[in-house]
Amino acid sequence: MCGTPLGNLEDVSIRLLKTLRKVDIIACEDTRHTIKLLNRFKIKKKMVSYHKHSTPQQEEQLLGELLSGKMMALVTDAGMPGISDPGAGLIRRAIDGGVEVEVVPGPSAITAALSISGLDTTGFMFRGFLPARRSQRQLALQELGEIKCTLVFYEAPHRLLDSLEDMRAIWGEREMVVARELTKIHEQILRGSTTDIIRYFQEHTPRGEFCLLVAGYQVPVKIADMNSIIMEAESLIKGGMGKKEAFLKKAREYGLKKSDIYNYYEQIKS
Repeated sequence: MCGTPLGNLEDVSIRLLKTLRKVDIIACEDTRHTIKLLNRFKIKKKMVSYHKHSTPQQEEQLLGELLSGKMMALVTDAGMPGISDPGAGLIRRAIDGGVEVEVVPGPSAITAALSISGLDTTGFMFRGFLPARRSQRQLALQELGEIKCTLVFYEAPHRLLDSLEDMRAIWGEREMVVARELTKIHEQILRGSTTDIIRYFQEHTPRGEFCLLVAGYQVPVKIADMNSIIMEAESLIKGGMGKKEAFLKKAREYGLKKSDIYNYYEQIKS
């Protein structure tokens, strides 16, 4: 499994070049694309086509090559095979067939976009491409509505605005980052609210490959004046809740420090 450059061929690794020179066969998503990489580094190898429309019979033929003792590199047009790209089916067959599978790590649009997004990266959920059919896409977005970590999607240019409109309709406004054509000549990073991004692409026709990053769901913080908060806390205390527990509960509800509520309580009671 060989990761290849997203666009800039200078991102190629020494290990990848050594691997491509060593293997017997290179299975490619598009041989016309991979030949540019091979020609750039003067590598001549037998290439075979393996893409998302390849049949189980074609996978069996490739597995046969592996079982005969040949070494094969699996590459896609860009990034890591098997991650919203062809590869998973062949890898599963190879594993089931007892073939040793090795990874040659390389660039990934997911991590590249996350690293420069400025969004929370302590955790994230990669959803890949949303369904093309609107009803299915809206259902998927509804299911993701309360995920609190950063959400990452791939999207095609002709569906970009439809997906953004559905996100706004279902989630409301959120902070977003759109990474377009990463590492390529026309690389572009856009940041803003959902409406900001929609407005931009209404004025500029979407082109290229897109990675969408969306801030996770934030629990709405209740807004009230401190006197109302104290009254609510006192109601809890009268109902049998301990004073510290009541102040802590209200602090969590309103996004405040427990000490601030307690200090205000002491001030008005003194």
